[in-house]
Amino acid sequence: MVALSVVVLSCLALAAATDVDQCPGGRTVETLRSDVVLTPCKKLPCKLKKNTRQHVTFKFKTDKEIKDLKNHVQAEVFGVPLPFVGVDGKSVCDKLETEAGEKASCPLAAGTTYIYKDSFPIESFYPNIEVRVHWALQSHGKDVACFEVPAKIAN
Repeated sequence: MVALSVVVLSCLALAAATDVDQCPGGRTVETLRSDVVLTPCKKLPCKLKKNTRQHVTFKFKTDKEIKDLKNHVQAEVFGVPLPFVGVDGKSVCDKLETEAGEKASCPLAAGTTYIYKDSFPIESFYPNIEVRVHWALQSHGKDVACFEVPAKIAN
């Protein structure tokens, strides 16, 4: 019975993960695809429905102390990176947890794993278009953690 429970829980965890890509030029994270969950995103490209909220859960590990951490979220449209209005440049220090689910905040300790949880609006004024979303957590303009995912903004 215990073995069956472990298999079921493992399958549920895998089913919830989003098939994201490494950021070009960034450090490779072997577990990235299991560390990022975007909901709702059942298949790629992720459908970003206007007038709804997209939820993101992103597990990452720091390699040094970090005093402040901000979102750097862009959509590449026809090769041009455009910031996601209302998300890009915002502090994430109040949206962090430890692996144990306890509230965390900045400064972040070196060598510690954190979970970033947030949601953001898909605004009605966004055009109906396919984009590549670049999502990074940055400290002083440098990526601490990053992923990319294809998405489609639609009604």
